[in-house]
Amino acid sequence: MSPPVPHTSPHHPLLRHRPFALFLLGRVSSSVAFQMLGVAVGWQMYALTGSAWYLGLVGLAQFLPMFMLTLVVGHVADRYDRRSVARVCQTIEGLAAGALALGSFSGWQSKESILAIVFVVGAARAFEYPTMHALVPGVVPAELLPRAVAWSASANQTATIIGPALGGLLYAAGPTTAYGIAGILLLAASMFIALIRIERVPKTREPISLGSLFAGITYIRSHPVVLGAISLDLFAVLLGGATALLPIYARDILVTGPWGLGLLRSAPAIGALSMSIFLARNPLRHRVGRIMFGSVAIFGVATIVFALSRSFPLSLGALTVLGAADVISVVIRSSLVQIETPDEMRGRVSAVNSMFVGTSNQLGEFESGTTAALFGIVPAVLIGGVGTLIVVVIWMRLFPQLAQTDTFDKQGI
Repeated sequence: MSPPVPHTSPHHPLLRHRPFALFLLGRVSSSVAFQMLGVAVGWQMYALTGSAWYLGLVGLAQFLPMFMLTLVVGHVADRYDRRSVARVCQTIEGLAAGALALGSFSGWQSKESILAIVFVVGAARAFEYPTMHALVPGVVPAELLPRAVAWSASANQTATIIGPALGGLLYAAGPTTAYGIAGILLLAASMFIALIRIERVPKTREPISLGSLFAGITYIRSHPVVLGAISLDLFAVLLGGATALLPIYARDILVTGPWGLGLLRSAPAIGALSMSIFLARNPLRHRVGRIMFGSVAIFGVATIVFALSRSFPLSLGALTVLGAADVISVVIRSSLVQIETPDEMRGRVSAVNSMFVGTSNQLGEFESGTTAALFGIVPAVLIGGVGTLIVVVIWMRLFPQLAQTDTFDKQGI
């Protein structure tokens, strides 16, 4: 892997650090494209089927490859150049977006073709997501990592604001346009990552074995604070996520169109962006464990408000608060995982973290679609919000070490 980055002042302007700036550009481009695909695929699938079940299947199609490839992904990220891995993934995703555009333009697009292509995107994201996370410590000094995580979250949330809104607007011109622009952005992301230059020290690759494959899981299990933080986020997003149902809320409950769906998907990112910028400039220093539990509880309450709302402005407000609360948990979890993990294991630990948290968004969409099909749209989201609050109470008892964590330093845990 790359050698330690030279010491830099804590007040160093990160955005002027070329490797980190290129990393942010690559992440923004990729995230904007992914969010655009989410809006376009969701709207097109609902238009084709009129079924909440098939919206859930879209999430499942992304989750399955991420879940099945987790152990392989971590080993690849630790054995090979992380920049190369990320570039290949983004190129494959770009080609998949092109296939969606071609299918829509040619008229052969179907629910089956969408699910198949989304499965390919999910497989590529399975490698890209943890690899990009593991790449961050290689482009910034260790003392700036919490700030870098916050800025990375800011960039991601900026993309999450722009992506859905742009996807909704472009979809009005047809799905081919939305998919085509997303493909171009993904190829651009690959180019940005290719421009990152990091000195690398050749190292002997660890032989592949069952022990090395499961090393990430073993490491997380042996660190209760990391396990508690990851699993808390997993169940909060799994239960509280209502993203898959936003097309139904937009069209049937709040009575709006694709532009309204884009705004609804952007609202959590607006809150998250505001909070992540605040955290980048004012990093958390104390009581990080209790702050994490409090933020997840607020996430649950905001989900309940959204479930019961019939007002478009109130729904946007609830989703904005939800996003602000969620990013606090994300920054704390990501900082704990990266600071506590040795570089030679970051790929495998990030892969397991991705399985726990990154895929929970897709699995949460499947859970929401299934619950909605069984109990109805509003009860499904309401159950998720209440379930999130219950998880907070249970996790505070199961992981008291996390609740008592004061700082990000190992001595503070």
